[in-house]
Amino acid sequence: MQGGRPTAVSTADLFGGKKVVLFAVPGAFTPTCSEEHLPGFVVYADKIRDKGVDSIVCVAVNDPFVMDAWGADRNAGELVMAGDGNGDFTKAIGLEMDGAGFGLGTRSQRYAMIVDDGVVTKLAVEAPGAFEVSKAEAILEAL
Repeated sequence: MQGGRPTAVSTADLFGGKKVVLFAVPGAFTPTCSEEHLPGFVVYADKIRDKGVDSIVCVAVNDPFVMDAWGADRNAGELVMAGDGNGDFTKAIGLEMDGAGFGLGTRSQRYAMIVDDGVVTKLAVEAPGAFEVSKAEAILEAL
């Protein structure tokens, strides 16, 4: 977001020439995402950057306004809060899930990845209902 308006960002913008940690959540303001997943990356941001990471990106199939508000609510100003409003990125990498049973529609699975200059060097996808391999501590250890 720039000046209160959504800004399009390409994968080249996010990953080109950089080392990036990207983590995805099923939805902004949802319990595990808000109470554990995002806060972990906020707490460990400095230690993750100390490992040579240029940016930490949180992505969810939510609109950019929701992602901006969620980031502000959770003090995530040092992270890139990326809204994948239509789920295009999530579908392109094959990590969508059907949340219709919860009234959420198509959402992202919970995962984290380490991307080095556009190449995924680590992908940690959670089993349904789990929260272990994609948490900040696990990614910090993988770096």
